[in-house]
Amino acid sequence: MRRSPMRGSRAAVRALAWVAIGLCPVAVDAAAAPARAHGGPRKARVERTPIGWMADGIRVDQYTLTNRDGLEVQVLTRGAMITTVKVPDRDGRFESVTVPLGPPEECLHRRSVMGAIVGRYANRIAGARFTLDGVEYALSANAGKNHIHGGSEGFHTVVWDAQPIDRGEGVGVELRHTSPDGHEGYPGTLAVTVVYTLTDDNRLRMEYTARTDKPTHVNLTNHAHWNLAGAESGDTLGHVLLLDADRYLPFGEGKIPTGEIRPVEGTCMDFTQPKTIGSRIDQVPGGDYDHCYVLDKKPGERLSRCARVVEPESGRVMEVYTTQPGVQLYTGNRRGFCLETQHYPDSPNRPAFPSTVLRPGETYHEVTIHKFSLKSTLCISGIRPRIIIQEEEEEDLGIVAP
Repeated sequence: MRRSPMRGSRAAVRALAWVAIGLCPVAVDAAAAPARAHGGPRKARVERTPIGWMADGIRVDQYTLTNRDGLEVQVLTRGAMITTVKVPDRDGRFESVTVPLGPPEECLHRRSVMGAIVGRYANRIAGARFTLDGVEYALSANAGKNHIHGGSEGFHTVVWDAQPIDRGEGVGVELRHTSPDGHEGYPGTLAVTVVYTLTDDNRLRMEYTARTDKPTHVNLTNHAHWNLAGAESGDTLGHVLLLDADRYLPFGEGKIPTGEIRPVEGTCMDFTQPKTIGSRIDQVPGGDYDHCYVLDKKPGERLSRCARVVEPESGRVMEVYTTQPGVQLYTGNRRGFCLETQHYPDSPNRPAFPSTVLRPGETYHEVTIHKFSLKSTLCISGIRPRIIIQEEEEEDLGIVAP
């Protein structure tokens, strides 16, 4: 699947109406008048709520971002953790589409990475060690003999400094953390900033920057678990997934990549055409996806689409765009799926993989965007309709424009 220009009568197409989610979308016939009117747009805002205290006396806050259409994102300062993303279905019902770790108060002391920022290094590093500039560094081994997600005391366990932001395109929260030299075995003092922005066109933007005073490795991601039918609705096997990736990384013992980059064609790993997550999951060794896909990018291309997910019953659609070279598809608990945009696992020990080295004077900068919309005949958002008409071939569910 690829994006394509308008082809009109040259192709068998169907015009579908898509809407960037509004205050209370209503499905109507394309030729009919709106069934009912709604009030004007809300004011975008950020609210801070104290949640509790860590054992060391540090306060944990919750930031609630709300855009003009009523979409809502909640973020805890512990772990820079996204706990809630509320979007409407095609009938206007708002539900959270992220699987919760639990009530905010319970998140203060649980060590799960669910919804949190993972670092310094997302995914696995073989043998919990790497050599950089001739020096071997031993990391904490928290996945058998290997290292995963920055260690047991990784970024998901710390309380980040936070402040609200308003950048014109939307509202957000900026979170900062400084990781000391030697933390979990990594060299260098690393200053990290993560900015979550909820835009007025219904995108959740995650922007990551980092700087170091010594050569080190960095690979950051967010570990949200998504369920577009609603967080408590059951499994996600019926979600329709498309990945802009025709290759993946096979792995061996401990889920460490073998170093091979293998085509997905003809295998249960192939989501280059839309398929339900559960359509071939029983063919996956181990019974679940936990694989890194190599994204299709043109030479020099940074931000590009990574994935598109449709939940047929609710009509919710989520598209993911990223500057990262890979995405980890994880379906481990079946109640949610992860699309962890990142560099490849074990890159510090694989010179052929894209480098994750960060040196003094350089800036690590990556962006991931989650775009939310609805699949419907025609949706009108109150008095402020913002309709995106998309062309769809019968054999191709690709989009015309982001």
